[in-house]
Amino acid sequence: MRNQEDRTTAARRRMVETQIAARGVGDGRVLEAMIRVPRELFVPEHLRERAFDDGPLPIGSGQTISQPYVVALMAEAAGIEPADRVLEIGTGSGYGAAILGHLAERVVSVERHADLAERARARLAEAGCRNVEVVCGDGTLGWPQAAPFDAIVVTAAPPLRPRALVHQLEVGGRLIVPVGADRHSQRLLCLTRTADGGCEEVDLGGVAFVPLVGEEGWGEDEGHGR
Repeated sequence: MRNQEDRTTAARRRMVETQIAARGVGDGRVLEAMIRVPRELFVPEHLRERAFDDGPLPIGSGQTISQPYVVALMAEAAGIEPADRVLEIGTGSGYGAAILGHLAERVVSVERHADLAERARARLAEAGCRNVEVVCGDGTLGWPQAAPFDAIVVTAAPPLRPRALVHQLEVGGRLIVPVGADRHSQRLLCLTRTADGGCEEVDLGGVAFVPLVGEEGWGEDEGHGR
């Protein structure tokens, strides 16, 4: 058992060195979180031998666990400090929430699919993530009862900026969200809330996420997504 643990830890380190740090992610706290969180726990059992692949993997309900590099890139862009309150939209497997939980004081993660939310809670508990709460709801509307947040990370793509999420940011807070009218490719944006209620935008590059379904996202008949 100990040898297996050593092998998986070594595999996570190689993943971080070759897929993440080598591509320019340099935040030491993010890199350490990517090493410490057992990604293999959040991958379906029949795919665990591919847990450290450089790409997304299916997790059921038409959803995926994101490519490790993209998880790290979004976490770094969010600029999370140890005392921050963070909202994640699209829990999926729970892996991204676990990474955020290592960086922040508290994380609320909203998942549209009840079955995914239940499995994510179990995996997060197994991984020892005690500061992450998984809730079911329409992620496009955020989670106003716990707002405002220092950072919001969205793991599925709406066609336009979700206004509700911008409004749930602290001044100076960051919203990391893939946005695009094409459901198969988007631009990953970092939106920083300004004192006048607007936001400053930085384009982090092209990405491909599943559609974000909900009141301020795609409709149910327009595609499948969180």
